[in-house]
Amino acid sequence: MEIQGNIIQILPLQSGTGRNGEWKKQEFILETTDKFPKKICIAIWGDKIQESILQPGNKVTVQFDIESREYNGRWYTEAKAWKIESTATSTQTPAPVSSQTDIPLPDTSDFLMPEQSGDDLPF
Repeated sequence: MEIQGNIIQILPLQSGTGRNGEWKKQEFILETTDKFPKKICIAIWGDKIQESILQPGNKVTVQFDIESREYNGRWYTEAKAWKIESTATSTQTPAPVSSQTDIPLPDTSDFLMPEQSGDDLPF
C-alpha cells in the first residue's frame, strides 16, 4: 500500500534485545492531505529508519503493509513502513497572467437587477 501526507509528530525511538538480536522501532504520525485528513501511526523498523526524512513538517510518500497479531485473545494492528521517500515540493513559479484577455467581457446592460425585472419572486 502507498500513502502520502505530512509528518506531524515523531514518537520516541524504541529499542531492545530479542532472540534475534538488537532491534529498534521508530513510530511517527502521518496526516493525509485528503479532503477529510486522517492521522495514522506508522512504524518503521531497523536500518530502514532515516532520521533525515523523519522530521515533523516533511511531506512524504510511505509504502507500507498492514499486519495484525493476536495476544491474549486481543488483536493488535500495525502499519509497518518498508519504504519512505521525501516528496519534493515544486519550486516552479506559475506563469504570469497576461493583462489582456482574448475573451470579451459582456456588457453590463445585459444583466437585469431583480427590481428591474418586474417579478417579485426570488427565483
